[in-house]
Amino acid sequence: MREGTALAPLREPAFRRIWLASIPSNFGQLILGVGIAWEMTRLTSVPGMVALVQTAMMLPLMLVALPAGAFADTFDRRKVAMLGLGIAAFFGSTLSVLAFLGLTTPWLLLAFCSLIGTGVALYNPAWQSAIGEQVGSRDLPAAIALNTISYNVARSFGPALGGLIVVAAGAQAAFAVNALGYLPLILAFLVWRRVQLPSRLPPERITRAMVSGIRYAFHSNPIRIVLIRSFVFTFAGATATAMAPLIAKDLLGGDASTFGILLGAGGLGAVIGALLINTFRAHFGTERAYFILAVLDGAALVCIGLSRSLPLTCIGMLLAGGATMLTISLLNISVQLSAPRWVTARALSLFSSLLTGGIAIGAWFWGEVANQWSIDTAIVASGVLMLALPLIGLVLRLPEVTQAGAEAVNIEGEPEVGLAITNRSGPIVIEIEYRVEPQDPRAFYLAMLEVQKVRLRNGGFNWSISRDIGDPSLWTERFHFPTWGDYLRMRERFTQADIEAQSAASALTIDGRISAVRRGLERPFGSVRWKAATPDPQQESVVYMGP
Repeated sequence: MREGTALAPLREPAFRRIWLASIPSNFGQLILGVGIAWEMTRLTSVPGMVALVQTAMMLPLMLVALPAGAFADTFDRRKVAMLGLGIAAFFGSTLSVLAFLGLTTPWLLLAFCSLIGTGVALYNPAWQSAIGEQVGSRDLPAAIALNTISYNVARSFGPALGGLIVVAAGAQAAFAVNALGYLPLILAFLVWRRVQLPSRLPPERITRAMVSGIRYAFHSNPIRIVLIRSFVFTFAGATATAMAPLIAKDLLGGDASTFGILLGAGGLGAVIGALLINTFRAHFGTERAYFILAVLDGAALVCIGLSRSLPLTCIGMLLAGGATMLTISLLNISVQLSAPRWVTARALSLFSSLLTGGIAIGAWFWGEVANQWSIDTAIVASGVLMLALPLIGLVLRLPEVTQAGAEAVNIEGEPEVGLAITNRSGPIVIEIEYRVEPQDPRAFYLAMLEVQKVRLRNGGFNWSISRDIGDPSLWTERFHFPTWGDYLRMRERFTQADIEAQSAASALTIDGRISAVRRGLERPFGSVRWKAATPDPQQESVVYMGP
């Protein structure tokens, strides 16, 4: 299916309202970052503490992202997004009050960075996974690009505006602007009338939903590779933003407005990059685009580290910002097109977690390098590492994916049940028999290894395949589920790609289909009623084995 134009998603009213409302919110977050970073440089001159501002803002996005994704997939994404925005607005307002009272300290700034970041972390996966509900699959890449542009329009001008606000009215004014910026976005989500199809099954427990998301990502080759490549990319390139105030102050001898100009140049490059997303995907593909952008980003970082000229540093920031955000957008699209709807928020939360984890850990690491040697040495070293990143593609090549394989497929028919079981009954064992020509079993075995990935990422455990010793044509696939409810959820999670993997294996059988399916309740003592010789009311009850 051909992708839509860059502005096509704005025809959808819900997406348009939320997208427009996200601009002042993004401005507020960027202004907050400028205010906190510059306030930190006023309170302390230790490079490691200044770099920790970036860590404090990003670390919650890494730690809270997975439970936030589980909440978004399990409950109403609209309400989860509003809750996250409300938390960020509350702590942003509290920080403003403390700043106006003159009570800020370096560690207090870091604490409120983390608290505000926690609210943003809860909001992000709910919003990103909701994009697919507001636009069609044809317009999804363009909608993701617009979402990136929304952030980077603010990034282009927000830091410069933040620098002016800090110079004119102090950091406390920047904190207040951030808190107010969340209100339009909360209102936009409030008026969105989300259509949510009711599920036949009760929601998963959050802990189980988190485990399901991790297992899906681990057993999905495309998502796993994207997550790894995202982490190493942001780790290598964390210096440009984390050390921007030090670049402005120590390398260029500037002030808060210089800092804002540098971040504005990076944001402008990111906007230009976001507009080129569809072009890059069409002309180069994901892996080749990653290669080009990593080289461009690495060269820009080396330029920033060596430069003592504001115009030259701005060019480096522009190129680094464009390459970084374009790469992140391409990786984000890969995740959204690879993940089915039931796990989209969790996949995006893991993506966000590894992305921000790379930034947080990278900011701390390069800050320590700056402490031991110098700021310019740390920036140049990160650029050299970035130049070497394309070598990872020799081992972990990024996937070229489309959303067609991730579309849900309905499984016809209901399993036959003769026992009085509930969704909590379990464990459940599934056995599937295949009849395969004994002359060439290798092709069938290899096909079943692909089926294994389907079972494990959709919720199955303890998968095995066995071949009958007495009848070599008979193969038996066996796997487990903790409960009957988990098995029923697996049946709702099948995608077109899953069906194709199963069909490829079935095509290698003698009759071209599965021979038999057996579903059993392991340890079925609770399914048996009995009466003791001596009447005992407690022994008359039926006990179902739970997970």
